[in-house]
Amino acid sequence: MSNTNPTPSEPAWSRTENTLFRFVFIYCVIQAIPLDWRFYKNLVSIDWGASYYRDLFNLARYAPHFFGPADTFINWAIVALIALVGTIVWTVRDQKRIAYDQLYYWLRVIVRYRLAVAILAYGFIKLFPMQAPLPSLSNLNTPYGEFTAWELFSLSLGITPSYESFLGIVEILGALLLLNRKTTVIGTLIILPFLGNVAVSNLAYEGGEYVYSLLLITFALLLFSFDSIRLFRLVSLEKPALPNRFKPVFTESWQQYGRLALKGSFVFFAVFLYGYKTYAAYKTGPYQFPKTPGLPGAAGVYDVHTFKLAGETLPYSKTDSVRWQDVVFETWNTISIKSNRPVIADRSNTEQIQINDANRTYEQAGTTGRHYYSYQVDSTNHILTLTNRNPNYTNETLTLRYRQEPNQLVLSGLNETRDSVYVVLNKLNKKYLLNEAAKAGRRGTLTL
Repeated sequence: MSNTNPTPSEPAWSRTENTLFRFVFIYCVIQAIPLDWRFYKNLVSIDWGASYYRDLFNLARYAPHFFGPADTFINWAIVALIALVGTIVWTVRDQKRIAYDQLYYWLRVIVRYRLAVAILAYGFIKLFPMQAPLPSLSNLNTPYGEFTAWELFSLSLGITPSYESFLGIVEILGALLLLNRKTTVIGTLIILPFLGNVAVSNLAYEGGEYVYSLLLITFALLLFSFDSIRLFRLVSLEKPALPNRFKPVFTESWQQYGRLALKGSFVFFAVFLYGYKTYAAYKTGPYQFPKTPGLPGAAGVYDVHTFKLAGETLPYSKTDSVRWQDVVFETWNTISIKSNRPVIADRSNTEQIQINDANRTYEQAGTTGRHYYSYQVDSTNHILTLTNRNPNYTNETLTLRYRQEPNQLVLSGLNETRDSVYVVLNKLNKKYLLNEAAKAGRRGTLTL
């Protein structure tokens, strides 16, 4: 493979430009190319079945971590320090180089595809609205002030699935434009304001992915900077701008076909297969909620008509820290109980696609007004075994015998403190504006 050299119209780089490029090259390569052996272990063990989209999403979110699993700016500082040391060594050993056009080209290739796979990973889970699903029954029965800021943002996006899909289309379009060198600058003009909005939203609503979104912004800025000066001269100053004349020449047939094979493989695995697997997962239901079905016929919100603790009847009270106020049975195996007992909120606020129900904490993350329990049903002995889903209460369990009546559930057994409880729940025929508005959109009327 050969490449063009600097010409009179494309002068050699200055010493400052060469030094800066060395730093940027090392920094971006460390940030973009996985150097962690665990990444490649996960890559070779990827699930090609229904969980393919989950595995590829997790791989696409790679970022170097030196201290713990969380994304922090400390990791950036370590990468910058390594890049600085590498720059000094490189500068001492390579003082005669007048330009790095070829390396600069390949750096942009690496960053283009790294950014594209990251954007596609998020784009498809928005196109098929799973990242922020419709609120659960428990969410709809939780006061506004009992949600964290990030949960409110997610719920607000979830109630507008069409808008969420539109955001996914924008992301996918921008990512696809990155796959062609000639349309990269157009792709960055789409991606930069989009990622800027994502980063600001994470900062404003206390999200946990602002560091990662800022990393993607740095990749997009690197790509945009290559054409930014020429665009500014041409569009703003209305002056002539020199085109980019550097282009690698592939002289061997294996190089030409290898390039097409690599690009075709990327498009197949990161676009078509990932998109298809994401759609298939969407048809089975949002990955944010558990898949295990709940007690048949129990789904709904219940008023706590009678509550007895250790044989003593407790009257309804908003301030009682023991008595239940209402109970929600989801269609899956989750029960949420509202009471005045304090809740230490699970503040998980990063995107995770979990395969096991026990790790799917979206429904209760960022909520302070309810206690969420997963439960197992023993239909033979009519027993429910409840386990608190909040990681702050992992040892909390309840064992309750149940009796189902028309629009009523009677529970009795031992609560989390192993005291006896007896609870009579009356099912409420409650309508929700969100659901009624959706029906009204189909039939043209709204009745509450």
